[in-house]
Amino acid sequence: MSTRLGRGLTAQVDQTSPQQRFPTDLERRLHRNYSRRRFLRTAGIAGGGLVVGFSLGGCSPGAPPLKAIAGAFAPNAFLQITPDSLVRFYCPRDEMGQGVTTGLTTLVAEELDVAPSNLYVEFAGVHSDYANPEYGFQGTGGSTSVKAHYQQLRQVGADVRAVLLEAAALDLGVARERLATDDGHVVIDGRRLPYGQFVASAAKLTVPEGSPLKKPSEFKYIGKSFPRLDGLAKATGTAVYGIDVEVPGMHHAVVKRSPVAGGLLKSADVRKAEAMPGVTDVVTIASGVAVVAKKHWQAKVAADALDLEWNLPALAQVSTEQVKADYAAAMVAEEGESAAAQGDAHGAFDAAQTVLENEYWAPYLAHAPMEPMNAVVRVENGEADVWTGSQGPPAAQGLVARYAGLDVEQVRSHQTHLGGAFGRRATLTHVIEATQIAVATKKPIHLLWSREDDLKGGVYRPASLVKLKAGLDSAGKINAWVAKRVGGNITPDTLGRMLPALLPGLGDGLIDWSAGLASGLFDGWVVDPLSVEGLNGDYDLPNHEVLHVTKDHGLPLTFWRSVGHSFTAFAKETMVDELAEKGGIDGVELRLRNTRNNLRLNNVIRVAGERMGTMQPGAGRTLGFAAHSSFGTYVAEVAEVSVAQGGIKVHKVFCVVDCGRAINPDIVRAQMEGAVMYGLTAALHGNLELENGEIRQSNFHDYPILRMDAAPAVEVAIIDSDEAPTGVGEPGLPPIAPAVANAVYRATGQRLKSLPLRVV
Repeated sequence: MSTRLGRGLTAQVDQTSPQQRFPTDLERRLHRNYSRRRFLRTAGIAGGGLVVGFSLGGCSPGAPPLKAIAGAFAPNAFLQITPDSLVRFYCPRDEMGQGVTTGLTTLVAEELDVAPSNLYVEFAGVHSDYANPEYGFQGTGGSTSVKAHYQQLRQVGADVRAVLLEAAALDLGVARERLATDDGHVVIDGRRLPYGQFVASAAKLTVPEGSPLKKPSEFKYIGKSFPRLDGLAKATGTAVYGIDVEVPGMHHAVVKRSPVAGGLLKSADVRKAEAMPGVTDVVTIASGVAVVAKKHWQAKVAADALDLEWNLPALAQVSTEQVKADYAAAMVAEEGESAAAQGDAHGAFDAAQTVLENEYWAPYLAHAPMEPMNAVVRVENGEADVWTGSQGPPAAQGLVARYAGLDVEQVRSHQTHLGGAFGRRATLTHVIEATQIAVATKKPIHLLWSREDDLKGGVYRPASLVKLKAGLDSAGKINAWVAKRVGGNITPDTLGRMLPALLPGLGDGLIDWSAGLASGLFDGWVVDPLSVEGLNGDYDLPNHEVLHVTKDHGLPLTFWRSVGHSFTAFAKETMVDELAEKGGIDGVELRLRNTRNNLRLNNVIRVAGERMGTMQPGAGRTLGFAAHSSFGTYVAEVAEVSVAQGGIKVHKVFCVVDCGRAINPDIVRAQMEGAVMYGLTAALHGNLELENGEIRQSNFHDYPILRMDAAPAVEVAIIDSDEAPTGVGEPGLPPIAPAVANAVYRATGQRLKSLPLRVV
């Protein structure tokens, strides 16, 4: 079986090996006695060919999480060591470009005392042992991966190293104290003996728990920059994504969906499509009509020939202007539910020397990952397989089981690289579609969404209207703060999509009831924390209140990179900047005065502010400042901006980040840089508009991403810290929009209060 790759390369889909693999120098050194097949495969690696393997015997709940390897020592679900000293690490989180395979491998490698580049990394299968400790189920997101597994995986490495030393002491007949380790070897009297020599004896011993961990001063790999472990595969085009997968007999599918979310098919004339070249099937599924053909382009052309009519929902009467008007009316008419309160926020305004009140608008946004949604599903002989890059492999497994009428144990979920996610690949409607098509046609199906499909028929970051009122006393302290947000909630929509995936045996009626209960709960009873996160907590606010009004027009909503912080930071930090100006205080100084109880945020503000004071912007350029904490990480950013003929250009960004201990500083920098670019795309361009319920934008020509010639230089300063590591995938994004907006004010005198940023 083979997988097509770019540039004419071909990668094999190996039916005996479980998941995506990253071959290492250790593997190539150890396997000297090649069979012809192994030689050709390794030659392919060296020449930019094979780097991938999929298992048709993948893991299911209750099944062993590791594949059987003769003679291998498998002390837990994360590690295997073979007699020839090959160390396999089964990475429990999903690689979507954030460097998680390198980060988590480093944790276990540090304590195991093996160079990270010498571990053989595989994507873990579906198993309860791989649950994210932050979530309680197997999923990747929320900048939780390193934070959640920091202690756990270090302990795994330390415990396995301890049992190997115990086995070596027994085999060698020496005291344990005489032994040391170094890069996969037991060391005694100058001799270096590979770990594999002792796995047979280690397998007979009880693996200890709570073995001593290294002191930070002893770290060899944690805190050091080195190349990403998946870098070679990605640089050579051999890393396999869901879009690359092929299986025997596979057909391609394209689905035509309602132009308005929630629409139901009324009638369909499929005769033209059925008669077109290569078309084998035209089937109706829950979301629309699917055309199946031997090749993708054949299916796409035929799908465009479908003549469909739809019964449209109430959303079809809604435009962006209506959304804004409804939000504005709700802001005035509805008191809202309290999300947080302390002191007497409203009464404290009487003692304020300066009072400021503003409203801030943020539009709907799409995720637009570079790899569009896709899935391969095969259902045959009472079993099924699904190949896709998702943020939750068990969810893909559960959805296939549900819609193919199978038990979960009969479905194998095969994870691939994710070509970007940003929250989008936690919603797997494409897996449902591919399963329904595969069942209806009795063919292995490769479903591929186009860019237009995803922008016009996907799931979105909610739009938001935030009203802030703040008071500043004579000492430059924010003595009163009232925040109110109007908009849709993420949690009810997300729960409605997650329940069928995580509880595939639950009936449709109970699913609908549960989702409806959640929706009602967050509409007038309880505030969804994701809707208001970031509106308080950063600053010392002795008197504050946070309110929320739910206003939902029916567009599907979900997580988007940095979630609620993506719009609350814009409101908060532009408000604080203007408050400082009205109070006659430097913006950095005001932030410092009001973060004395938030020492880590105070520190990044101080460091960035000192650097800002030494920056010398070019002619016609100004500087803007913003700071924000999210996902346990503290970030301050300075943007150097120019404005010409109404256009905003960001030339440089200086970013200070405190993410606790930086496991790999180079990856931390890369994530800050990526978050700045992604955030700038939204700040300068991101805007989805509704017209009669339909998304107007369709591709990058009218929903542009930041181009290379517009990308600023980004410098990242990482605070040296002994604190436990926190998230880095998302926290770099929230400060960039307000930093740019604050710089634009200094250039033009205009306070921009709507996203995307537009100079009048």
